Amino acid sequence: MIAARRLSQQVKHIAGTSMVSHFSTRLIGAPNTIEHRVFIEQNGSVVSSFHDIPLFADQSNGIFNMIVEVPRWTNAKMEISKEEPFNPIKQDIKKGRLRFVRNCFPHHGYIWNYGAFPQTWEDPAALHPETKAKGDNDPLDVCEIGEAVGYVGQVKQVKVLGIMALLDEGETDWKVIVVDIHDPLASKLNDIEDVERHLPGLIRATNEWFRIYKIPDGKGENAFAFSGEAKNKKYATEIIHECNEAWRRLISGDSPAKTPSYEISIRNLTDPSSPGFVTRNDSTYVNIPADSRQPPALIDPSISKWFYISSVQV
Repeated sequence: MIAARRLSQQVKHIAGTSMVSHFSTRLIGAPNTIEHRVFIEQNGSVVSSFHDIPLFADQSNGIFNMIVEVPRWTNAKMEISKEEPFNPIKQDIKKGRLRFVRNCFPHHGYIWNYGAFPQTWEDPAALHPETKAKGDNDPLDVCEIGEAVGYVGQVKQVKVLGIMALLDEGETDWKVIVVDIHDPLASKLNDIEDVERHLPGLIRATNEWFRIYKIPDGKGENAFAFSGEAKNKKYATEIIHECNEAWRRLISGDSPAKTPSYEISIRNLTDPSSPGFVTRNDSTYVNIPADSRQPPALIDPSISKWFYISSVQV
């Protein structure tokens, strides 16, 4: 309840202006390269995708801002960089190589627009009482199930439908199910049971996708809390409140941004009380590169390979 009240207070401050903000992207370098970055601009100026973009677009109507990291049907594992100033989106790297999600038949790449809620954090020091696992130290993950394919760095306005609790290598990794408010089915999708009614098979496919997507890379099948059940909108909203409250502790300095196991950049332009607050005259802001977008680099053809996974229990 405390988290919900604080979120409501925060929302009252931002709700009047956020819906009219214009978001755009500043692209650095070529996609499919280690150097590639996608910064988000608000009204023409770079902002932190983690800390400056408000969680709510319109609180009174339950509309959230979602940042698209991975457009549907693509494979590059793009994610908000927690460590870099102003948190651009970049491609994840494993053992010096760019990460691509494999195609587990019959799925091609990501099967939704995948991204995150700004101003949320899954606290790695907090043990969730129902999943019995700590947070994964990332912004809250979001699966947007509308029909339009997004783009990296897009800020979508969405409404929440439900949530699933993936247990990924011993950590709680929530997956919030949402729909773009402009989707043709948005008016009919109001809670998790509506998803099965209007988009039959999608929740089952989502469960399967997260269970098996790491198997081609030599890892085991992932597990879910709640026996894989997708929880409803009310439960999802409570988790969002909790993760927003965890982010509030992070940005205010109540939770450490630097520990022996991680370091998070909390540089931001919107909260003067935060130890990470800077102005646009700060050297880290002045030195953000200008747009230098380039055509995508070629991807190894092996990324298009199908992987056939047997004996998956869903």
